[in-house]
Amino acid sequence: MAINKNHEFEELDGIKCAIVEKNVSAERVSFLKQLLEINKFNVVVVASPPPKIAPAPPPSANADEANPAIAAPLPPETFTLGVTDVMFNATNAVFGRLLKTADGHVVTLAYWKQQESVSHDQIPYYENKG
Repeated sequence: MAINKNHEFEELDGIKCAIVEKNVSAERVSFLKQLLEINKFNVVVVASPPPKIAPAPPPSANADEANPAIAAPLPPETFTLGVTDVMFNATNAVFGRLLKTADGHVVTLAYWKQQESVSHDQIPYYENKG
């Protein structure tokens, strides 16, 4: 059990893992898996369980049989992504500047969130001598 919401872990495919993100799309899984494997983490990906939804109310006795009930749309397929290093914490890794891109730049928050396609690592304000 996690001490707080920022450092969760659980078993994925029978392996104790630190959870990186839950309910993510296949595209996001691809991006994160590649990034984490570049940084020498063993990544485990499993399908997220479908969301729990309340059962539909029973049809009324005078319902029109010519119009079948409209089926609820299927939820999008999502995944849970974790790493086998249970000490890993995504927040600490990004803000602690511990992750690198394939070309050696430090992973920034905007890059992690996929808001930028290239990581523009900057010198932290406290190291700026200007």
